[in-house]
Amino acid sequence: MLLKKDINLEKLPQHIALIMDGNGRWAKAKGQPRLFGHKAGVQTVKKILQISAKLGVKYLTVYAFSIENWNRPKDEVSGLMTILLSAIRSELNELNKANVKLNVIGEIEKLPTKIRTKINEAIELTKNNTGIRFNVALNYSGRWEIVNAAKKIAEDVKNNNLEINKIDETLFSSYLTTRNMPDPDLLIRTSGELRISNYLLYQIAYSEFYFTDVFWPDFSEEEFYKAIISYQNREIRKGKISEQL
Repeated sequence: MLLKKDINLEKLPQHIALIMDGNGRWAKAKGQPRLFGHKAGVQTVKKILQISAKLGVKYLTVYAFSIENWNRPKDEVSGLMTILLSAIRSELNELNKANVKLNVIGEIEKLPTKIRTKINEAIELTKNNTGIRFNVALNYSGRWEIVNAAKKIAEDVKNNNLEINKIDETLFSSYLTTRNMPDPDLLIRTSGELRISNYLLYQIAYSEFYFTDVFWPDFSEEEFYKAIISYQNREIRKGKISEQL
């Protein structure tokens, strides 16, 4: 069994991104409705956030709800919104006490009013916290984010607030929702699916990927350690050759 002592804290990924997949299939396997799985998944988020903070991970970004998820059955979408609102209400004070800084990325303005209000309250309450930064991708799409950044840059050029020759990767990144934080070092996806589902498309250019067959509600502390150790055992070259490292 893997334990915290098996992790090399000197090679810890600074930013971990998660695609939390498999809630519905996990519930179906137990003869339960899909929302049962989503509720269980919330507890896994809480657990992994706590473990990440104890390890010393600086940023944890989770894919909670994509723009494409609106295409799911209406009762599931409604249930997901209810679970989301309930989770924010029940966990906010604990997050704040734990010194977690909450951030939300995505088209927040298109979320239901009650959720937007609670999100803004949570961000305001935790804005001065100095612990792990917990980023929740809500109503998010990687393509939307890139297009949105391009529009903002075009507007600034049009208004003579930006010169075209000043546009480079660093400047472009400053127009993304993840500005002021490093790109993910490690992207983890659960449930056996081998795709990135329109998630952080610009930011994961050099991220290491880890896929596991484990459904998200069953993603344990040991499974999390497996992902981190897999990352630590890799040669992170980023375009260089081994001899340059």
